[in-house]
Amino acid sequence: MRAQVSRLQLANFRSYRTAAIDVAGGLPVLLTGPNGAGKTNVLEAISFLTPGRGLRRATLTDVAASEGDGSWAVSAEVEGALGVVQLGTGIDPTPEEGNPTRRYRIDREKANSAAAFADHLRVVWLVPEMDGLFLGPASERRRFLDRLVLAIDAEHSSRVNGLERALRSRNRLLEENSPDPRWLDAIEHEVAELGVAVAAARAETVQRLSRQIQSSREPNSLFPSAALHLAGWLDEELLSAPALQIEERYRSSLRDARPRDKAAGRTLEGPHLSDLSVAHFEKQIPAGRCSTGERKALLVGLVLSHARLVASMHGCAPLVLLDDVSAFLDEDRRAALLNGLRVLGSQVWMTGVDLSAFNALGGERQHFLVSPGVLWKS
Repeated sequence: MRAQVSRLQLANFRSYRTAAIDVAGGLPVLLTGPNGAGKTNVLEAISFLTPGRGLRRATLTDVAASEGDGSWAVSAEVEGALGVVQLGTGIDPTPEEGNPTRRYRIDREKANSAAAFADHLRVVWLVPEMDGLFLGPASERRRFLDRLVLAIDAEHSSRVNGLERALRSRNRLLEENSPDPRWLDAIEHEVAELGVAVAAARAETVQRLSRQIQSSREPNSLFPSAALHLAGWLDEELLSAPALQIEERYRSSLRDARPRDKAAGRTLEGPHLSDLSVAHFEKQIPAGRCSTGERKALLVGLVLSHARLVASMHGCAPLVLLDDVSAFLDEDRRAALLNGLRVLGSQVWMTGVDLSAFNALGGERQHFLVSPGVLWKS
């Protein structure tokens, strides 16, 4: 079984004042057009039907059409494990004061958050911005890992956001000349509780994903296997000690570190500083020391394994978004990736400039042409 979008509608979203496309059957969806035409905007719209800020991590106002009134909407007819439903999200016109509120609908009935969409649709994606993941800062790998967790546990983003808010509150308290120790105790209790919950979810996902990678290894695969390790004392301790014990240790550590953290102006210990370490399993070398081609192949293999994990855990293959994959992979690896997704059963949405880069699909595709603000079937 798989989840798939059969109809997508956009209103005042990025370059689209209004647009709608219908997708039939299980064939891959291919969007082609010149750079800047709005191909990625379509994939981003779909990514807003999941918890989080979409594949570009945009703010709610960033995605509103520049010539509109500040509102935007994305709606999709989704065929999933629970049948056919209509999912919708967006914001109303920008208020004169305050921040816009994002709204969620399932079959036109109000939902509390995008986490409710996960019962019907789970999405994974690969975008060019991920290309430097293994060479960039740890913060990028944490965000990447949190995205992997979120495709499995739809409540993960609320815990991550809660932890970030609690850390900001603690830092503000420490800036005061004589902060109330009772307030600090209370906020550190919250930081420790949320921090351990976030770390535990990450650790469990890394363990599950590692097992998935090893169980599906193929000796002659074009995508090398990734060896994963979550680096951070709290994350590592969770592998062998009870969560409540780690939570108490972290709370005590925060209390002892108040003078140091006050001087630094930030909290210097916790899961907000953890790192996802990735290595080339066959060569036993860190991903950062691999060649450019090997790093790309490692990342694609990791995303493909994650899609398999989501499918195995939820009994429904996730929808997969591949942005500008022709620039990311050579012809042989593109064909191997598409074949892997075909075997998995996922609906795949892809973008590209050159139609010939997708010859491996043959006639098994639904092709849409894209120009600024317009979509039409070829």
